Amino acid sequence: MDDGTALFLGAVDRLTGDELSAPTALDGWTRRHVIAHVHGNAEALRRLLTWAATGVENRMYSGPDQRAQEIEELSALPASELRDLVHGSAKALAADMDALPPDAWDALVITAQGRTVPAREIPFMRAREVCVHAVDLNSGVAFADLPGDFAAALAAEAVTRHAGKGHAAGLAAWLTGRADRPPALGPWL
Repeated sequence: MDDGTALFLGAVDRLTGDELSAPTALDGWTRRHVIAHVHGNAEALRRLLTWAATGVENRMYSGPDQRAQEIEELSALPASELRDLVHGSAKALAADMDALPPDAWDALVITAQGRTVPAREIPFMRAREVCVHAVDLNSGVAFADLPGDFAAALAAEAVTRHAGKGHAAGLAAWLTGRADRPPALGPWL
């Protein structure tokens, strides 16, 4: 998570104010949207950590529209404010993780996708966000730049999720070299 955060924030810091408005591979999202989303993700994961620490339910988002509305609003901020937000929330999330009592890591929380997971999955959830979105910024970071063990875990997770959506046979054929092309997969989360 720390390596991915440094990779993401480094990519953000290398972009000029004008470059923040460039499009990404994510349909309809500029780099500003990606940065606003990564900030919002840190805040949402902080809510899960509070839930784990206190036992009081604290969902990632209050409703389905909260995430999208926050991203739109924050993406319009001046470049310096947007950078300060994403740096600040990353630092606050790391501090909250450091402060979480050892037994709270086993507490069950519910992700934005509705999965019930132990809080110990939160660091990987964050690593996934910062690493994948560092690539999505389209500013020189590639999947090959991610730590090998993380890339392997991410690939395994993606295969498991897509296999569960009915793509197991197509993925198996392609990954074993028995098919020339991967199956058409659609979104992975």
